[in-house]
Amino acid sequence: MSTLFLKQKLTNINMTTSILRRIFTALIAVLLLTACLPGASETPTPPTATLLPPATNTPFQPETFTPAAIPSETSTISPTPLPQVARVLIISVDGMRPDAIALAPMPNLQSLMEQGTYTLSAQTIFPSATLPAHASMLTGLCPSKHGVDWNDYLPEKGYAKGSGLFDLAHAAGLRTVMVVGKEKLRQITQPQNTDVYEYINDRDTVIAARVAELIPEGFGLMFVHFPTPDGMGHLYGWLSPEQLSVLRRSDEAIGTILQALSEANLRAGTLIIITADHGGHNTSHGSRQPEDMTIPWIMLGPGVQPTQLREPVNTTDTAATAAWALGLPIPPDWDGKPVTEAFGLPSQPRIDPRCP
Repeated sequence: MSTLFLKQKLTNINMTTSILRRIFTALIAVLLLTACLPGASETPTPPTATLLPPATNTPFQPETFTPAAIPSETSTISPTPLPQVARVLIISVDGMRPDAIALAPMPNLQSLMEQGTYTLSAQTIFPSATLPAHASMLTGLCPSKHGVDWNDYLPEKGYAKGSGLFDLAHAAGLRTVMVVGKEKLRQITQPQNTDVYEYINDRDTVIAARVAELIPEGFGLMFVHFPTPDGMGHLYGWLSPEQLSVLRRSDEAIGTILQALSEANLRAGTLIIITADHGGHNTSHGSRQPEDMTIPWIMLGPGVQPTQLREPVNTTDTAATAAWALGLPIPPDWDGKPVTEAFGLPSQPRIDPRCP
């Protein structure tokens, strides 16, 4: 039995081996057959989307921005660059430093800053004195061009040279009004350029009351000068309690004028610029010190966008901005440039200081 069992076992093993050999041989045949089929040896290529361009070493070039064209100071401005501007009112608070606005405080002026555009770092001219600075403010020229190198009322010296803002406005047929608290400001422009000129040696509130009487008569260009803060600065010092007190009165005077404009239904079409001729330190001014040279510049009215100005502003820009808004031709020799940033328009190249 034992021998027979072993023979049977060997027979089964041989059969299994034979079967496995056949299966292995069949698998080899299948693999060989598959390898011979067309394309069987090619590597599949995955589907592709849009191919990226090959990398280069060329640096990124941003798009070039070309600002919209704006009138230059060498060209004649269109008669209505801003049709809704019917008149311009310029108010100068003599000797008002920018930091005094909050210290006084001056709530009317602070409200106007919120409504319009402003900068508390505008620059006046050197010498930072009343008459030369106001001459630059209203002629658009540096002192080397307008020639006003004195600071007292000296009629024998004549008037500021060049074609100033009042020259242009009067020649265009606009009604021109000037109300000042210092007689020497008469020498900014010749008498024939002002339809109304009044020198009032009194407080700012008294000057404002007179201006309120003149407003209903209408105007195309009006300049108002408040002298008291400068006088109190010389007596008691800049930013002294006494000067800050009269600056609050100046602020009340500004409110009186604004109310008169509204009551005469003239507020909507009036471009208002409020600024100063210079600042001061201790009890004096006239130097190149920042306290003397830095002035506020605030504007509101038709087309003005509420914002804090980023571009530098010079006192000569006051005349240029007023002329541009009124559609007057800006003389090519003016140093001032229109502050078009305030209207959401590109600015011309600007540097400060502009006057040597």
